[in-house]
Amino acid sequence: VQLQACGGGLAQPGGSLRLSCAASGTILRIYNMGWYRQVPGKERESVAAATTGGGTTYADFVKGRFTASIDNGNNTVYLQMNSLKPEDTAVYYCTFHIATPTYPYGSVYWGQGTQVTVSS
Repeated sequence: VQLQACGGGLAQPGGSLRLSCAASGTILRIYNMGWYRQVPGKERESVAAATTGGGTTYADFVKGRFTASIDNGNNTVYLQMNSLKPEDTAVYYCTFHIATPTYPYGSVYWGQGTQVTVSS
């Protein structure tokens, strides 16, 4: 299984970016997906989590500004980021909990990370 994340870049404060992350490979089932972020010197933190059933949860610091969504047919998860703040600057990682022939009860996979920079 491979995860390909894209959509990062530079945005001005108050601006928007949309991240996407697609899973490919032999996938039996996707249980849930999520987004994390990390800045140098700090631990990776959860931003949003989404289940294939449609439920989503968000960290308090992004509620009302970020929206996670899933395209089940394309095994892709999105993160729409609005009203961006300089403190949102980080490397963003996607993660999937996926069942495969090797791990039929599921294993966690991480994308390569995409840089988001919010600056004027």
